[in-house]
Amino acid sequence: MTILALILAPALAGLASFVIRNNTVRRMILVGTAMLHAVLTATVWVNKPEPIMAGWLQVDALGLVFLSAVSCLFMAAAVYAVSYLAREESGARPDFEESFLFVNEPEAVFVGCLMLFLSTMTLVTLSHNFGLLWVAVEATTLTSAPLIYFHRHHRSLEATWKYLLICSVGIALALLGTFFLAFAASGKAGGGIPLMVDELIANAAWLRVPWIKVAFLFMLVGYGTKMGLAPLHSWLPDAHSEAPSVVSALLSGALLNCAFIGILRVTQVLDATGSGAFARGLLLVFGLISVAVATVFIVAQLDFKRMLAYSSIEHMGILAVGIGLGGVGSFGAMLHAVNHSLTKGMMFLVAGNILARFRTKSTRMIDGMLGEIPVSGSLWMAGLLALTGTPPFGLFQSELTIIRAAIDSGHILVAVTLLVALGVIFVGMSSIVIGMVFGKGRQQLDSSVATESLASVIPPIVLCMGALLLGLYIPPVLNGILTEASQLLGGD
Repeated sequence: MTILALILAPALAGLASFVIRNNTVRRMILVGTAMLHAVLTATVWVNKPEPIMAGWLQVDALGLVFLSAVSCLFMAAAVYAVSYLAREESGARPDFEESFLFVNEPEAVFVGCLMLFLSTMTLVTLSHNFGLLWVAVEATTLTSAPLIYFHRHHRSLEATWKYLLICSVGIALALLGTFFLAFAASGKAGGGIPLMVDELIANAAWLRVPWIKVAFLFMLVGYGTKMGLAPLHSWLPDAHSEAPSVVSALLSGALLNCAFIGILRVTQVLDATGSGAFARGLLLVFGLISVAVATVFIVAQLDFKRMLAYSSIEHMGILAVGIGLGGVGSFGAMLHAVNHSLTKGMMFLVAGNILARFRTKSTRMIDGMLGEIPVSGSLWMAGLLALTGTPPFGLFQSELTIIRAAIDSGHILVAVTLLVALGVIFVGMSSIVIGMVFGKGRQQLDSSVATESLASVIPPIVLCMGALLLGLYIPPVLNGILTEASQLLGGD
């Protein structure tokens, strides 16, 4: 029942939102659904539910890590969304970049898709059948596309089409990978092996290893496109930049993790065949390319939302490197996924506050944040330290763990590359963020625009506290789940 409730509750609430006409009621349902999902997720930590649908849907440590990140981030996003929707004017409104008039999509569509998005992401984390996993990942694309197109102008339309086209090509390649996986599993005498993660691992001796490798390659490229691994990332900066910030937070902190699960599931199968080194080598290559590409674009970035988008590519690259290294690196990758969700969620929510106050995404047009929006300015500064892996924030712990894994396993070049890239990114992001936070404030801002509401600052404050706490102390129960998840991936 718990598993079904986790998936169906947001789905039904989302569908109901399309027909509810009262905005206040709809927003209450949004927050209530997020709270219910968080409570249900918490019960999973206490009492692990039995698998349902013959094991197609079940909870393991790997899924629980990502489910918890999705639920936590959605809770923060839902509270923030109430404030965001309240300040969005109804009717035609001027675009702050090009001054033309545009009309947002109906709030019913936005809120409904938001909860359907939660339902599909939950389905991804709980799917143990590769066919169902593919369907769930594709469903996340369909439910999130209208969210990116919320503002209904030519830039958001272009970003949405780019997102749909590129991710659809990627998901088509992932489907081919699923077909190859089915062929690889068809060699067992007396019938093929079902495309269940556990069944494939238990019957690994019967799998056709060359075809498993082909399947992994296609799934890596397919799901890697959705995850934002370079050079397959070209949809990500536009989508993150043009979507409302609350949506960007979910895309970066939750959706990218969901795509990563697809890669991790097939890595588990490849590990069971004894060919895990093949997967890890490719993950290392794609991870390092992602970090390198992100470094170049972050340093020269003039748009603070695109800066965060390229930062997401960087951190997805670090995740891939952690899994590629294996051992303690897998634990570091799991910890990094949680830390990144909290930190990037916070930064995108704060970015929404900046955009609301300064009406620009240009880093050169913003200074004096501490004077105009002091709470958001302080969070923006704290987010810089967290995002660049500065102690005592959690990303410092996870990045240190991954670099230590690289050194311990003899991948000195990987460690050096990461250290150089992280150093350059720290300098590049610092020069941008410090310039925005400090100063006297040269802009003539509209005094009628609300500066900061409680609902717009409390969610990022909570996420910031979470990122800080994980840098100082990892609760034993979380440490246990992260360890169990990393062991599923061949970690220590």
